[in-house]
Amino acid sequence: MTLHRPLSLAPAFAAVLAAALAAGCQRAPEAPIIPSTPLRAVDTPPPEYPQTIGCDQIGGKVVLQLTVGPEGKPTKVNVLEGSKVAALDEAAIKGVQRWRFEAATRNGKPVSTDIQVPVTFHAPSERPPHCGAAPAAG
Repeated sequence: MTLHRPLSLAPAFAAVLAAALAAGCQRAPEAPIIPSTPLRAVDTPPPEYPQTIGCDQIGGKVVLQLTVGPEGKPTKVNVLEGSKVAALDEAAIKGVQRWRFEAATRNGKPVSTDIQVPVTFHAPSERPPHCGAAPAAG
């Protein structure tokens, strides 16, 4: 009479389980971390003083919020704090719309960025020639 021993699966199962666990612990290679870069001004000349108010010797400050797009150009301009002189506010908006930047990046890709920009206008140091004589002091 031949005796059959029951087949033990425990050692085989333990080996398969150990292999599966070891494989699960291995991580896929991580992508390299690319540092972010800040927005950088490239061409930001001061906006031109509006000649239409040059005779009035008016100055003022305008605070703008710009959204600079991934292409490095302002895509949106809002007046946060006006100068109370429409011509100065308009000149500030018109001037910053021509500005150019190197866009900020995240993970190596250019992204939109919001910034606040103060623009200060000073009255011309001399009255423009088209204004005529200065008003008499009284």
